[in-house]
Amino acid sequence: MSIFSRDLGIDLGTSNVLIFAAGKGIVLREPSVVALDKNTGKVLKVGADARNMLGRTPGNVAAIHPLKDGAISDYAMTAQMLTQMISRVVRHSIVKPRMILSVPSGITEVEERAVIQAAMEAGARRVYLIEEPLAAALGAQMDISAPNGHMVVDIGGGTTDIGVLTMNGIAHSASIKIAGIAFDEAIIKFVRKYHGIVIGSNKAEELKMSIGCVCERPDSLTMKVKGRDVKTGLASEVTVTSEEMLDALKRPARQIADQVLDVLEETSPELVADIAGNGIVLTGGCSQIWGMDRLLQERTEIRCMVADDADSCVAYGCGKSLSWMNHMQEGTINLARRRLLKDG
Repeated sequence: MSIFSRDLGIDLGTSNVLIFAAGKGIVLREPSVVALDKNTGKVLKVGADARNMLGRTPGNVAAIHPLKDGAISDYAMTAQMLTQMISRVVRHSIVKPRMILSVPSGITEVEERAVIQAAMEAGARRVYLIEEPLAAALGAQMDISAPNGHMVVDIGGGTTDIGVLTMNGIAHSASIKIAGIAFDEAIIKFVRKYHGIVIGSNKAEELKMSIGCVCERPDSLTMKVKGRDVKTGLASEVTVTSEEMLDALKRPARQIADQVLDVLEETSPELVADIAGNGIVLTGGCSQIWGMDRLLQERTEIRCMVADDADSCVAYGCGKSLSWMNHMQEGTINLARRRLLKDG
């Protein structure tokens, strides 16, 4: 990278942070986790090193997710996490970088300001925001420039963002706080209730991506899982089946499908007709759970497909939008105010 050209696109996700550098592509992909010393408040590790500490830290060390449901829950930790991650990408910089960050459609103006301030504290010269459905559509190589309706469903870690897009803009969108972490929590509760053992979030995610499904699989899969026995407190191992995963995951998956139907219901008939012809594109890490496209196709009766490299689409979209930066509005985009005016 040039010492002058430092534009960055950042997918600031609840589970992962991805950084796209102009001319280089995705240069960093790290979990959104910070490990800090509780006594001094000093950040010890960020990213993968910190995630490996989850559930394994001594009393004076805490490993935390500073983002929750797509928004900043711990401002100071988010700023420090971003500072460390950006410093790995931008070195020996004369000019501070301009940054585009993705935000969920359901974000409030206060949350928008927190994202902007955290990015400024991390070393940004200027900060621009882009809605996640728009970034996901750009990253999935969807042609949204024409007056033709397209729908994208971005199922991330903290939120699921649904957007109807046309003419490089969002005609209608919705955001719900049911996504990857909600799936993990459903698995943890299920394994505790039916197998009597407690497992951690990392193991739940492994189950979700290995044998998890939201539609019945043609072949049954099994996976052995170790955890702590609820009654004895001792280590225990059980075998979990894909049929059990379906029982655990079907409720949150149906809630996502219901929200997609609600968005279609509120969309103009002309755009719905376009979407029926173009199909629905799924992006985000949890769109890759087995059967997610099939479930949405059954519920909406519209062809659904998972985008290539689905978990990187928002980051690629942020990168594509770097070329629009000179025409974008700096600072908050007031999504909450726009929704109020629309409803009013």
